[in-house]
Amino acid sequence: MATSKSSGTKKINLASGEIYQALLNETTNDSDKASIYHQRGRIKYFQGEYREVLSYYENALVVQRQSLPSNHPDLGGSYNNIGNVYRHMGNYPKALSYYEKALVVQRQSLPPNHPDLGSSYNDIGNVYRHMDDYSKAHSFHESAVQVGQQLLPANHLSLQKWRQNLEHTKKKL
Repeated sequence: MATSKSSGTKKINLASGEIYQALLNETTNDSDKASIYHQRGRIKYFQGEYREVLSYYENALVVQRQSLPSNHPDLGGSYNNIGNVYRHMGNYPKALSYYEKALVVQRQSLPPNHPDLGSSYNDIGNVYRHMDDYSKAHSFHESAVQVGQQLLPANHLSLQKWRQNLEHTKKKL
């Protein structure tokens, strides 16, 4: 039984790959191309195929760099997505590098209380915590909570998670 399920999954993956490739071949719009690469990478992300994810996300980033201003929020999102992949792969220095790039773009393009900034602060804090740099982790988690408290309701899931991460980090100091 497992063989037919595995075979079916392979057929679906092959078909979806062919569809995405056909879409890429047909579009001339850079925004659409970047989106197609991103969506294909997202599918691979949820399948845990991180090396393939990186390839798709990096292709999306190349297209975005060629077609968008250097401070466009979509670039921040792409840097963040690549950082997430490296974090899941356990490559914390590389994840940190991409999260920091995302933060630079977000600080230039978003208001200071935007939730994406809170998410980036939290992501960077998590990486520092994994690297056992609890002082830096604390600082970034604190920033995430401060951003979240300005805009999000007290019971918002992200804000609750950021507070929890801050408390975990405080215990390590």
